[in-house]
Amino acid sequence: MTREIAIRRRHALRQRPGVLVAAGLLAVVGAVAVPFTAQAGVEHAPMDSARQEDFTAAAAEFHVPSRVLLAVAYQESAWDAHAGQRSASGGYGPMHLTDVTPAMLADGDAGAAGRRDLAKLAADPALHTLEAAAKLTGLSERQLHTDAAANIRGGAALLASYQKATAGGTSADPGDWYGAVARYSQSAQRQGAQAFADRVFATVHKGAERTATDGQRVTLAASPQVRPATGQLAKLHLASSAATDTECPATVDCTFVPAAPSNGQVSNRPANGIRIDSIVIHDTESSYASAIATFQTPGGSASHYVMRSADGAVTQMVPTKDLAFHAGNYSTNMHSIGIEHEGYAAHGATWYTEAQYQATADLVTYLADRFGIPLDRQHILGHDNVVGPTSATVSGMHWDPGPSWDWEHFMDLLGAPVTGGHGVGDWGTVVTIAPGFASNQQTVQICPSDDPTGATAACTKVTQPSNFVYLRTAPSDTAPLFGDQAIHSGAAGTDRINDWGSTAQAGQQFVVAGKNGDWTAIWYSGSKAWFYNPGGVNTVPARGVTIIHSGQTPITPPVKVYGSSYPDAAEYPAGLSPSTQAPLSMYTIPSGQAYVATAPAAVTDDYFKSSGTVVLGAKKMYTIQYNHRTALVYAGDVTATTQPLQNNPGSGH
Repeated sequence: MTREIAIRRRHALRQRPGVLVAAGLLAVVGAVAVPFTAQAGVEHAPMDSARQEDFTAAAAEFHVPSRVLLAVAYQESAWDAHAGQRSASGGYGPMHLTDVTPAMLADGDAGAAGRRDLAKLAADPALHTLEAAAKLTGLSERQLHTDAAANIRGGAALLASYQKATAGGTSADPGDWYGAVARYSQSAQRQGAQAFADRVFATVHKGAERTATDGQRVTLAASPQVRPATGQLAKLHLASSAATDTECPATVDCTFVPAAPSNGQVSNRPANGIRIDSIVIHDTESSYASAIATFQTPGGSASHYVMRSADGAVTQMVPTKDLAFHAGNYSTNMHSIGIEHEGYAAHGATWYTEAQYQATADLVTYLADRFGIPLDRQHILGHDNVVGPTSATVSGMHWDPGPSWDWEHFMDLLGAPVTGGHGVGDWGTVVTIAPGFASNQQTVQICPSDDPTGATAACTKVTQPSNFVYLRTAPSDTAPLFGDQAIHSGAAGTDRINDWGSTAQAGQQFVVAGKNGDWTAIWYSGSKAWFYNPGGVNTVPARGVTIIHSGQTPITPPVKVYGSSYPDAAEYPAGLSPSTQAPLSMYTIPSGQAYVATAPAAVTDDYFKSSGTVVLGAKKMYTIQYNHRTALVYAGDVTATTQPLQNNPGSGH
């Protein structure tokens, strides 16, 4: 996303525009390949073949069959160099050589900021193939970072070293490289390594051609005669995932493909005391197959489940007992299950099919029943509802599944509708946002950086069905949009599709802070924000909810707001390094304001994979609906009251 509002799109999954002709995993999970088609009568700029020559030279230097080297690079990067920039999983260049740092794990989907064991988490050799390639070639790590030709040489050297270790020497027969290719995946599990090797050799069989984003034209001729030596996989002595059985309801088509182990943590939830209390809905910003491949790449993110758009088929990638790094917040990862959906948020509702909604509803209902998760919008969240764990990460948190995920329809499918008798109560009562979807036409601006498919050529205003209402600084449609402090620092908000800071979303609950004609005010992000709500058309009065109050006198200090929920340092056993947290510097709850608690107060906690230790603190924290996102406050800093089960709904219809 553009830095003017400092929002990054989740995952930054590697896109594969143009051709995707490999079958491999596609045959396993049923993804649809996208064929390369040339447009007749269209003039193209001259293509550069230097990268093709780099692959040829590196293959010859290290005695790697060029078809194998090209196919590995195609699966890793679609032959893009990425101008020396790292991928979301810490990889560089066409060969995706990895160099993952503790800072990447702190700021990425692990959301592990404040953890003292970051260096240990980042020490996995699978996250440092760039260092290994530098030792093999004598090239500097900087060269491997920034120079595409050097990066290709490094990948070829690494692949050749794996071949020698697996087969005792190099070979001119591409099929003899199956074991080396499987090891290049860096997967510690047999299923993941096999899936990667199968994709690579499917590309060898069917061929591929593509112009990379920097104009480099690369071609791999089809070689259907190659017969991969699949028996070599046994020589790698990889462990088989113990979770080969899927955790899905019988109503969905479900397959298990393991994510890279470094993209999560083995645990034993909830038997070990770590509660599972929420489900987070994501979109992939990529194809179904690309998301699965990315989650198998060490050093990045993973979700428990991936849902296909066309028919709602499911691939489970992480057992529910384990943590998946999907939410960008370690505390959220501890207590949630992540579900990815094939789709692009900038493309409106077109990717979110009825088959996908219904399959996800069946899966969520199954998981909620199994783990006792309430079926409401306070526990069934969007990734855009998850707060950043630190002040530095708040602005860059993800905004998927975006404004076109129909929350009201989805909650209906769960048997937990957010609609009802519309209206709005008096000051201090609670409303649920419920604007409808098809009839709630909102205008958003979509820019090229919001759309990884490349289909958006210039910033464009689009009016479309939406799941939110805009919030303004005063009760007028000419008043500025509310600007969230983390994004705009005192400036007005915008109508950019990724600007979550000026919107209240269907199913979210807020305390009424005032009414003025057709406008309703709510307490939001430490301020009073207004939205158009004639006759309560966009809201449903809420009852039986817990309201969190700050101090009620002007001299009461503002309540501090947090993004994570760790115990105090003194509560950690000897030998475990305490995780740390600090208040979010841009957020407070000023005196006199009130917010809805999305769940009962829960004890602070932490987890250490190395020993399996769960640390429970003595203090409790409330999760509250603070703005478009949730946040945390210490129970001892606030007063909690319960909204009466019966109240004055005010105007209704």
